[in-house]
Amino acid sequence: MRKYLIALLALVAALPVPGRPNPPAQEQNRVRLSKITVDPARVAEYNALLKEEIEASMRLEPGVLTLYAVTEKERPEIVTILEIYADETAYRHHIGTPHFQKYKQGTLDMVQSLELIDAVPLIPGLKIK
Repeated sequence: MRKYLIALLALVAALPVPGRPNPPAQEQNRVRLSKITVDPARVAEYNALLKEEIEASMRLEPGVLTLYAVTEKERPEIVTILEIYADETAYRHHIGTPHFQKYKQGTLDMVQSLELIDAVPLIPGLKIK
């Protein structure tokens, strides 16, 4: 788990710092953590829709750099998604796509809580191995 946390923190390092002139491309990334609680009785159904959405986003959208979903080992209804987009425009495009809208509408009654956390990278430009 510590390895994943370190990787997550490193990936978060790709966000821009306000006031810094002309940041490099990797510092213009939009980074977010989505923390989701799913109805425990519908976890398998939710996971299938999430998998379909992530696979389509990664395949079809060049501006989606990372969508990495994990669940808590002891509580599989707790989902956290690391989202990294090339920039704000890529994020806005993503949430308007048919595959995202299918996921969003299809899971509305499964999601018990949703917390969106905008994040700031600690090590800009670090890549996942």
